[in-house]
Amino acid sequence: MKLKSYFADTIEEAIGLARREMGPDAMLVNSKRSNAEARHLGAYEVVCAVEIEPPIAGRDKARGLSGSAPAPIDKLSQDVSEIKHQMERLALTLARSSAGMAGIASDPELANAFATLTAAEVDADLAYDLIGKIGSPFRPEALRDELGRLLTVDAGISRTGRHARTVALVGPPGSGKTTTLVKLAVQYGVAARNATQILTVDTLRVGASDQLRSYAAILGVGFQVLETTTALARVLDEHHQRDLVLIDTPGLAANELEGFEDLADFLSTHPGIDTHLVLPASMRTGDLKRVAGQYEIFKPAKLLFTRLDETETFGPILSHSVRSGKPLSFFTRGQRIPEDLEEATKDSILDLVLKPELFSARRFGAAAA
Repeated sequence: MKLKSYFADTIEEAIGLARREMGPDAMLVNSKRSNAEARHLGAYEVVCAVEIEPPIAGRDKARGLSGSAPAPIDKLSQDVSEIKHQMERLALTLARSSAGMAGIASDPELANAFATLTAAEVDADLAYDLIGKIGSPFRPEALRDELGRLLTVDAGISRTGRHARTVALVGPPGSGKTTTLVKLAVQYGVAARNATQILTVDTLRVGASDQLRSYAAILGVGFQVLETTTALARVLDEHHQRDLVLIDTPGLAANELEGFEDLADFLSTHPGIDTHLVLPASMRTGDLKRVAGQYEIFKPAKLLFTRLDETETFGPILSHSVRSGKPLSFFTRGQRIPEDLEEATKDSILDLVLKPELFSARRFGAAAA
């Protein structure tokens, strides 16, 4: 029997997830409200199970399969070994959680710090690790320093070898790629008096190229619409003497990514293209993980978060950067061009997550003593 936990905002939704992954025979074993450290994954934790049966001769014949021998012993051994590993991982997780919670609960300052991190929707595992490394007596600056060591930023736009400074923005529909690209064109192109070329391969959205064409005309920069990866490669070579080349890409839903392998392969292997994954800061943790995973075919080197003005919880931004090992590049906070674009810094994201007013000496009195 295979057991697995699913997290969702409703029990029905969790069961639906289980049956899509485990099959229609998945059975509900247990359900409960998620505890504090897992609440960001969903309001309910639902455990489902499905029987794992070895193939039998009769069933194989009914399906038109050759042979009538029972499942080989090595396959059975493999199944048993996998179940054993799953149980070991579960036991380790439970033991770690119990020990971690006991240590946190014994120190009010650590408990307050942990609560602040989880309230900001920092991953529970990351929060455990951070609090565990700091220990007692708790010092706010120690938490900030430790988190700063894990976090990486890589802001700005730089030239790579003989190639122009070339930036490609990829991301889901509605993430703000096009507006962000225009902000980059103004700040790093026009304002810096750099010869700039805007390219778009977004031929999916009606009017997408017209919008960029209008911006390019207003800014007085070059603009081209390209329909193939071959054309993109040719035009990039033609414009290698430009100071700045910006590439806009279509916002692709999960079921559309499959048709863009050529573009993904080109952007991920071209030595002169700096690809940024553009994601809304207001995206839920689960959706953030899912979408970032889907866009990994582009192998983005950096993370660019938009719409920071639309959320008050910034833990998912920090957690995803640490978890993926990808640096943060830029933030945007609105639609104004180019005022609402800023280079990411460690201090800016740490201030958003740790909220200095909450980590004050007045709240953690012992730290100031």
